Amino acid sequence: MQNQNYEVVPNIITGKDLDYLCDMFQWNYGALKEANSSINNVKDKEIKDIIQKAYNIFENNLNQTLSILSQGGFNE
Repeated sequence: MQNQNYEVVPNIITGKDLDYLCDMFQWNYGALKEANSSINNVKDKEIKDIIQKAYNIFENNLNQTLSILSQGGFNE
């Protein structure tokens, strides 16, 4: 296979990219579910607020991953 130099990076997701995005989604989805469960079971307000912040981070990561997948590649 010949190396190609692109002036503009093509808007594609390679198989390796897809594997990594799937892993990222799974990690964040699992953490999101765990945080949600913890929020419902913790009574201490301060701890609940910290878990809520973590939940928001995991949810944001999931949305970014889904956005990349829905676009078919990495767009800036």
